[in-house]
Amino acid sequence: MLEIEIDGTKVAVPTGGTIMDAAVQIGVYIPSFCYHKKLSIAANCRMCLVQVEKAAKPMPACATPLTEGMKVFTKSDYAVKAQKGVMEFLLINHPLDCPICDQGGECSLQDLAVGYGGSSSRYQEEKRVVKEKDLGPLVSTDMTRCIHCTRCVRFGTEIAGIMEMGQVGRGEHSEIMPFINKTIDSELSGNIIDLCPVGALTSKPFRYTARSWELSRRKSVSPHDGLGSNLAVQVKNNKVMRVLPLENEEINECWLSDKDRFSYEGLNSSQRLTQPMVKQDGKWIEVDWQAALQYVANGLKQIREQHGADSIGALATPHQTIEELYLLQKLVRGLGSGNVDTRLRQADFSADARVMGAPWLGMPVADLDTLNRILLIGSSLRQDHPLMAHRLRNAVRHGAQFSLVNPVDDDLLMKVAHKAIVAPQAMVQTLAQILLALAAQTGKAIPAELLAKLAGVVADANSVAIATSLNSGERKAVFLGNMAQHHQQYADLHTLAQCIAEMTGATLGFLGEAANSIGAYVAGAAPVGTKTGLNADAMLSNPRKAYLLLGVEPELDCNNPALAIKAMQSADMVVAMSAYKHNALEYADVLLPIAPFTETAGSFINVEGKLQTFNGAVKPLGETRPAWKVLRVLGTMMGLNGFDLDSVEEVRGAFLPQGDLPKTALSNGLSTLDVGDVTIAKGVYRVGTVPMYQADAIVRRAESLQKTQDSEFVGVGMNAALMQKLNVVSGGLVVVEQAGVRLTLRSELDNAVADECVRLVASHPLTAGLGAMMGEIKLERA
Repeated sequence: MLEIEIDGTKVAVPTGGTIMDAAVQIGVYIPSFCYHKKLSIAANCRMCLVQVEKAAKPMPACATPLTEGMKVFTKSDYAVKAQKGVMEFLLINHPLDCPICDQGGECSLQDLAVGYGGSSSRYQEEKRVVKEKDLGPLVSTDMTRCIHCTRCVRFGTEIAGIMEMGQVGRGEHSEIMPFINKTIDSELSGNIIDLCPVGALTSKPFRYTARSWELSRRKSVSPHDGLGSNLAVQVKNNKVMRVLPLENEEINECWLSDKDRFSYEGLNSSQRLTQPMVKQDGKWIEVDWQAALQYVANGLKQIREQHGADSIGALATPHQTIEELYLLQKLVRGLGSGNVDTRLRQADFSADARVMGAPWLGMPVADLDTLNRILLIGSSLRQDHPLMAHRLRNAVRHGAQFSLVNPVDDDLLMKVAHKAIVAPQAMVQTLAQILLALAAQTGKAIPAELLAKLAGVVADANSVAIATSLNSGERKAVFLGNMAQHHQQYADLHTLAQCIAEMTGATLGFLGEAANSIGAYVAGAAPVGTKTGLNADAMLSNPRKAYLLLGVEPELDCNNPALAIKAMQSADMVVAMSAYKHNALEYADVLLPIAPFTETAGSFINVEGKLQTFNGAVKPLGETRPAWKVLRVLGTMMGLNGFDLDSVEEVRGAFLPQGDLPKTALSNGLSTLDVGDVTIAKGVYRVGTVPMYQADAIVRRAESLQKTQDSEFVGVGMNAALMQKLNVVSGGLVVVEQAGVRLTLRSELDNAVADECVRLVASHPLTAGLGAMMGEIKLERA
């Protein structure tokens, strides 16, 4: 520790810090523009000049290291004169357009100009004008306002992991710009809007829609992925106008992914369902809630009497609140059926009887930065978990070795030490090879019943390298990503990953797909453990007579859309509870408008098992009602017990009486270890990745996100070897066949894809009729 003095106050501070660090510690404000606690020191705005005793000139507080006995004066006449001089230079070329600037009211330059600017400028020369840059559909530019703090440049290289912005020119000819004819396509690009201290970079969807002082602010939690980023939802006239990050160092730090930031546009979509609707004689008519719920209650009773309770099934997305999921399963089980599930994109349920608890990350999110050995299995990491990808990138920057077993070799924007890029049908054998290599290196025995199944498997060089890496280091983890969980042999991948983790002393973790991937287990909305009933695949393979859909769009949310659509069409009754009018108009009998997360209260359990509650930010639109209220009333109308719950807190208390999640609810282990066939199946398999902006109903309707590069449909991606085998060229047409459905699509050269597989996105309107996301697929030249 060092002892220094700031403005007459003595303070002990850690060695290695700067004057700015010490000032923050004791609450002394020093004006700055380029400084940010999460970015490297640039010291180029000079606004933080302070007086240091015995120094020959003013010193930048952000870049001046502390020394024993240092005396600093931040508000002396000398320091203030230097700061005012810097401000005068910053304002020479700055336009006087505050009245029309979107940054007005939250602009650092505007605020500091009041304290450090003059009443008039001494410079009479013409101000320079900088040509605008096209950064894409999310970020708007007014580069004449730029003060060259370089926060946006540093964010790209240090946080997003990709240099998309840079500075050219010198002096007053300096310009911040993207590379020639390039837009900003990072999945974290919206953060440069928050970082910009002036109005040079603003939100394009929000532009000219409201002033900051007109907005009221509400705390909330993102429903779009398993992280549960904390949000500040900004509202005007009962409409969500903007979403900003709410700082939480343990979860999302001070960042937001573009999916979390811009998805609010989907809340105001023209497709919003605002009135209950019932289909009569093939036509949809609007009815009141009493009539709609009575119709549902009578229909479910009739089907139960005629076909038995087991003929009723319920499917829900894990993006719903835990309270809604609890009441849905309570309703279904109250009717005598156990058929309720949220694992819509999962293909293999053979390990359900061996599951010991809700699969979770296995560690706090904040600990991802501290890992030094990582094995990731089956994941589109940047697409599925943008902010967890940032934390893992940070770990690699600090020396961690990152290994990958995946069907696609996408750019993760970090150094990958070892990788096995193999087709989906070869992933199980690859993990078996890693396990055998580890057994040879450690001398530890593989369980006999498991070893017998691995006969004939020989570890290749890649597997040995991954095993060697994982066997070294102290803080290590094995993670199963979304693609692994969608795999046709998910149970085998889980089993082998558990063995690898146990053999190396690594933590086994799951990167949860949605806000309540864990919450669904806790609420009992998955038939595992003591809960009996059919899983999602069984409910669709053996169609039920009635389906309750909670937030589900089956053709986009299920692993096998062809199977899902067929099941819906064959049912006697389909009740779709949704915030939107969607394809259920073709097969449903009742549409019930339920509130999205900004219009209801509830809670999500994120990947680390943290329960996060939130309240509605706006009133429900039209006749929309929170789903928990709809389910409560429906249960009461059907004469079921336990539905006399008057608040979200009462609902949550019914299954979490202690008010928080018991740690015993979380477990990544399987009670017994067993694998099926580890040989590599013949044929070509599909890699059905879920596009980032097709992941859930709200994001799909966010207009600006649908204009981004990540939303472009690129056809059937295959490597050069498969193209040659099929005798097609990039851009040529191929016929794909799956689940009896044939589509003619454009082929695209994609050498990131492994041999004997193709990348063909799932959860997309253009592929909604096809089969399993990771299943076999037939291709031929058109």
